[in-house]
Amino acid sequence: MSQSTPLGEFLRARREALKPQDVGLPEYGRRRVKGLRREEVAMLAGMSSDYYVRLEQGRETSPSPQVVEALARALSLDEEATEHLHRLIRPPARRRAATTDQVSPQLLQLMDSWSTSPAFVLGPALDILAANTMATALHEGFAAADNLARMVFTDPAGREFYQDWERVAHSCVAELRAAYGHDPESPRINQIVDELCSASPAFAELWARHEVKSKTQEGKHLRHPRVGDLHIRFSAFTVNGAPHQELVVYQAEPASATAAAFERLRSSTARMLHKNDVI
Repeated sequence: MSQSTPLGEFLRARREALKPQDVGLPEYGRRRVKGLRREEVAMLAGMSSDYYVRLEQGRETSPSPQVVEALARALSLDEEATEHLHRLIRPPARRRAATTDQVSPQLLQLMDSWSTSPAFVLGPALDILAANTMATALHEGFAAADNLARMVFTDPAGREFYQDWERVAHSCVAELRAAYGHDPESPRINQIVDELCSASPAFAELWARHEVKSKTQEGKHLRHPRVGDLHIRFSAFTVNGAPHQELVVYQAEPASATAAAFERLRSSTARMLHKNDVI
């Protein structure tokens, strides 16, 4: 009996995403399968078709590092996807330590000192564990700024806020998939994935692709309901002492329109907070 495994699901999804011409194979006539055939992947990886079928069906779960590298080449995986593949075959004892939602007081104090840069801390399931005043103001248009994946896929404000929504959606799912590779049995990650697969066909379709990507330094085009368009650069940093957490910082180019918009957002938010304190 075959059974679904994270390894088998990944291999199948990446096989189905490739076309014969992508890996230098001829394509003859009409194909009855999506993507490459199992025997084609086996041939490219230099292994028997039977062994590859056992991997994909979950009947073989401990391939050697050499086999994993051969599969990565056969499936044209990039470095990050190859690392993800290696993680999927590691025994549970080698998984990362249990996660925590607690953010260190020192990091909270540091974030609060950045009065003009939105900063927030993400957990592995893309939960927003902490945010400074600017990040809270930046996300004020959302019904709840508690989970980045929910904000992108199920809150109507997401498509207005993220002007490059398609790219953000792809990145969001790929980041969540990367976190899943570290801990496929994480209750929180599986809860979010199940919730979003049910609530969002777009998420379900992207999740099934098994694309992997961690956060990197890049730009975003946002639209805030109070201060308008924002063209920001963001950086993500692993938190020492809590490697499952990420610190995300949004920055504007100095003397840019976005820098001026950030200042307006900071000033108006400070006035609103002061007014509330007085009341």
